[in-house]
Amino acid sequence: MDNHQVVYLVFGLVLVFALALDLGLLSKKGKIISIKAALYQTFFWVGLALAFFVFLLFEGPMLSSENAGTAGDPAQNTQLALEFLSAYLMEWSLSIDNIFVFILIFSAFSVKEKHYSRVLLVGILMAIVMRVGFITVGVALVAKFHWLLYLFGVFLVYTGYKMFTASQDEAFDPQDTKLYRFLKRFLPLVPHDGNGKYVVRENGKVGYTTLFVVVVLLAGIDLVFVLDSIPAVMGISKDPLIIYTSNIFAVLGLRSLFFLLRGAVSRFDHLQQGIAIVLVFIGLKMLGEHWINQWVDKPIQVVISLGVIALCIAGSIFYSIFINKKGLPPDVSDSSVQ
Repeated sequence: MDNHQVVYLVFGLVLVFALALDLGLLSKKGKIISIKAALYQTFFWVGLALAFFVFLLFEGPMLSSENAGTAGDPAQNTQLALEFLSAYLMEWSLSIDNIFVFILIFSAFSVKEKHYSRVLLVGILMAIVMRVGFITVGVALVAKFHWLLYLFGVFLVYTGYKMFTASQDEAFDPQDTKLYRFLKRFLPLVPHDGNGKYVVRENGKVGYTTLFVVVVLLAGIDLVFVLDSIPAVMGISKDPLIIYTSNIFAVLGLRSLFFLLRGAVSRFDHLQQGIAIVLVFIGLKMLGEHWINQWVDKPIQVVISLGVIALCIAGSIFYSIFINKKGLPPDVSDSSVQ
């Protein structure tokens, strides 16, 4: 068993333990998650990701597929660790963007607050399984057809541009999606939550509740975000270990982040523009990788990427909250002026 396999095994065991703890103690059926509990859970998942970052600082060279046999080089340790931190921050910021869509889905299907936690957990577990599949296929394709990275770069630039120029008034209607219409056409749906159940039997017939529909929509919507996030992470690091771990850590923390920010996420009016700039930056970096590598060392590229991501995300949130208060309720913005 090589170093990568050992780390994957340890990573898997830690996540199984963390999920068991989360599922057994923090996700009891019908339990409403308070902001305080969400804050503790967010600290837990972010702390777990940062602990992995520290681990990479010490073990990076032994794990890097690009630097096998260079164990003991502090620069390589730092590079791999910073790649993970950059990728995790990128995924974490995209997760905040996901939360707004999740809120719309819960609202559209009138999901009771006591069911939020369990529904999010099931949806996120489904999303993890599908993300692992997408990442595996994507890594394999890029390894065989390197030119795909240039297509990813063009896609990220285009996506970033469209995201930056998108109107805030463009409404997302979960009940008008192709996935919901597909479920409605082929499955016997019932217009209630089955008192917390996903499948019920009525008049001798099986019916799928609104909670089932919401879970499928959460997982399906996450796949749409994957089309942005995975190419973006590949623009930061091509090491499969970094791609897998940064994605999974970010997705695992999505549920606690939802409960922490659901009341404030509407205030982040310009977060979308911040993410858009990051996507364009990474896309251009992928397109110009050949020339950039000739002028800038890889470790410096990683530091620059981390700085740009942190600056854009933090700057867009700061601008939304403290400078342009368009997202604040009228009473809050008015009181601040007086």
